[in-house]
Amino acid sequence: MARPGNKIIQAKLILQVLLGDMGTGKTSLVLRFVKGQFLDHQEPTIGAAFFTQILSVTEATVKFDIWDTAGQERYHSLAPMYYRGAAAAVVVYDISSMDTFVRAKKWVQELQRQGNANLVMALVANKSDLDSKREVENEDGEQFAQENGMFFMETSAKTAQNVNELFYEIAKKLARACPPKPSGINLHNERQERRGKRFCCIG
Repeated sequence: MARPGNKIIQAKLILQVLLGDMGTGKTSLVLRFVKGQFLDHQEPTIGAAFFTQILSVTEATVKFDIWDTAGQERYHSLAPMYYRGAAAAVVVYDISSMDTFVRAKKWVQELQRQGNANLVMALVANKSDLDSKREVENEDGEQFAQENGMFFMETSAKTAQNVNELFYEIAKKLARACPPKPSGINLHNERQERRGKRFCCIG
């Protein structure tokens, strides 16, 4: 719920996209965050799935629109329509698969070329519960994130480790980046704004 006195940042201002290979746990992360659920056998996303969630942080109450994109290669060409104009991007890899880490690096490079110039990016090493099968060291992910102006976090959708922390960190960064509007924002204008433009981003 919104805290009294907090500014409301509209959903379209906080458009977020999740990118990464199939099987890295993108959908599981979002489901754990939005619904508190985890499914051992999650069906692959077709095209993209849409979720919403509201978070209250010190700076503001933030409403997210979250696009969870499909990881299959045949859907790659659709990705730009979700990340262009996004305020935040979460690039996910599986700590037990070096291939997914290599692919995550390519996603980051693509975002740097084609994404919003003020994009908040997070590199997420998911499935920390599979530490015994680890192929990607924590230090490797952290170093790559630092070199590319991202923040880094290891998560486990299965155990819920750092899942809420991930989205709260994004919310805080976005709230600080969004300048306050003295007159406030009327949430009832959302339908009119949707007619004007499909996506709205910070900056």
